[in-house]
Amino acid sequence: MASNFSVKKTVWYLLDHYFPGMAFSYRRWREQNALNSKTDITPWGFKFSGNSNMAKGEFEQEETNITRNLLKDVDVMVNVGANIGYYCLHALSMGKEVIAFEPIQSNLEFLCKNVVDNGWSCEILPLALSNKPGILKIYGGGTGASLVKGWAGTSENYFTFVPCSTLDTILQDRLKGKKVLFVVDVEGAEQLVLEGSTKILQNDPKPNWLIEIVTTQHQPNGMVNPNLTSTFELMFNAGYQAVTADNEMRSITLDDVTSTQNKSKVISAYNFLFS
Repeated sequence: MASNFSVKKTVWYLLDHYFPGMAFSYRRWREQNALNSKTDITPWGFKFSGNSNMAKGEFEQEETNITRNLLKDVDVMVNVGANIGYYCLHALSMGKEVIAFEPIQSNLEFLCKNVVDNGWSCEILPLALSNKPGILKIYGGGTGASLVKGWAGTSENYFTFVPCSTLDTILQDRLKGKKVLFVVDVEGAEQLVLEGSTKILQNDPKPNWLIEIVTTQHQPNGMVNPNLTSTFELMFNAGYQAVTADNEMRSITLDDVTSTQNKSKVISAYNFLFS
């Protein structure tokens, strides 16, 4: 007997392919209804709604601890792919300036709600980030929205158009002289974001970057991330070193990355700290 998950997946596949308008309308109704969901108090004392695992402190626990430790010594956090504001609220709760980028409307609504519910304020830009300004298709929604077609099996008919720019264009010189932490979670588009950040990568002091870079997870057809090596090379060439963003904090070399690219080795981590 088919599992409930596989049945739901089949239903959504049929809706996206044959009734995309109906699928879009239902998703928007569900998202709007979710905005009225209960607001929880997190273990850190701030209010949060939109994801129960985040609210309970069960989401990316090792990465959360690393982020909060890094935040102690920065002036500004820039959150690229801010989603519904989990890491933004951590930074705001610690009195840090926050600049958030999030292009998906439903995520933006939760992000704004979570900030306002705590009586805080921050700079939120409804943009995707890439290596040049323009307009892009973003596939899917929620935490899994991606610029990569086929990401996590998302139907190519489930997409929205979003404006995009580059970090260098938007931020220019405003972060120079400040201690900055970039938190980047853009579901496969990391290299594009970094290619649009070449000036910021050379800022003094150099920012720290906490970036999700997956190897095979969510990749179309289970392939190895085609930009895995080139993404790490971009950071290494800019003078950065990499460690896994987990309790082990293991150093990652270019040999580790290229070996994973050609499948002779596997990097089990998917979040990395570049410093």
